[in-house]
Amino acid sequence: MISAKKILAASLTACLSVSYAGAQNPVIQTSYTPDPAPMVYKDRVYLYTGDDIPGTDFYYMTKWRLFSSGDMVNWTDHGVPISLETFSWARDRAWAAQCVERNGKFYWYICAQTINNDMAIGVAVGDSPTGPFKDAIGKPLISTGSWSNIDPTAYVDHDGQAYLYWGNGTLFYVKLNKDMVSYSGDIVEVPQTLETFGGVRRPRGGQNNQNAQSGPAVPNKDMFVEGPWFYKRNGIYYQMFAGMDKGKETLSYSISNGPTGPWKYQGRIMVDQPTNSFTNHGGIIDFRGKSYLFYHTALLPGGGSYGRSTAIEEFTYNADGTIPNINISKEGPKAAGTLNPYKRTEAETIAWAAKCKTSTDAQTGVYVSDIKKEAL
Repeated sequence: MISAKKILAASLTACLSVSYAGAQNPVIQTSYTPDPAPMVYKDRVYLYTGDDIPGTDFYYMTKWRLFSSGDMVNWTDHGVPISLETFSWARDRAWAAQCVERNGKFYWYICAQTINNDMAIGVAVGDSPTGPFKDAIGKPLISTGSWSNIDPTAYVDHDGQAYLYWGNGTLFYVKLNKDMVSYSGDIVEVPQTLETFGGVRRPRGGQNNQNAQSGPAVPNKDMFVEGPWFYKRNGIYYQMFAGMDKGKETLSYSISNGPTGPWKYQGRIMVDQPTNSFTNHGGIIDFRGKSYLFYHTALLPGGGSYGRSTAIEEFTYNADGTIPNINISKEGPKAAGTLNPYKRTEAETIAWAAKCKTSTDAQTGVYVSDIKKEAL
């Protein structure tokens, strides 16, 4: 007997998977998807996100989600490839993560609260961008007893050297070994000044922390808060990060001529936007000759600072490689391709999916479990 789930999935293929001229922000509307981390692989964009739990009053997060698209509009839901249960040492707070490819394997760097009640960075590995994934080493990759061990971002440079950056308040990095699951040398703390990251984070009471320059305090233009996104484009190394303006996170960035600095603060990319969220977390990619900024808002129904969702804006770099100011939009990017009408497309490849829901079971995989009445 054919299950009702399969009948529903088959019947929705034509009505939901349509090559619209443009997207709708947030681009994923079937669940909350904070902390977007895009990766381009073989002419497809893979979007790795967190999973905010509806109705909670803190960042109590237990799993990570995955979506992919060939046109930046229709996104295929690949479900939950990893969760806290993937890592025996993790207990709570499945926060921001990023996946990168090397030599045909995919390394998904995550952070989570450990059974020792601190934050640590781990890594899962898979043979495809959609998994299956498993804990690569059975223990944290970075574990120093610090709550700054969050928001990992990785990049493999042209010479084969890979780097892992992370941090909250303080920015750190290590040089990853070729196996991508170990590192050589010490953990390096990146100096933060007005020139490198727009300022320094000061503890309560207004006194400079240990990274501040000596002498009188210099007013901040900005500061590194969290959420680094490290990449290279046309010989320039970029460090995008969540900065701060008027008590709310921005997206800001610094650049360098080398992978480890020295960094030079460039300013804010996204500031003073009606995102309905205290936090922001970004990722940048080039895809099919265009550049895209991924970020999150809390503009889905029921959203808020603990219910955030991925949004995307297309942008063009300035001639000198700097990034312009970017405003949020309801429309999102225009289609960068079309779906092939002669190729099977699963119903969970959807756009404009407000009031739709997806579910997962072991037999069917991901399927559309609820749709808006207008689609019938």
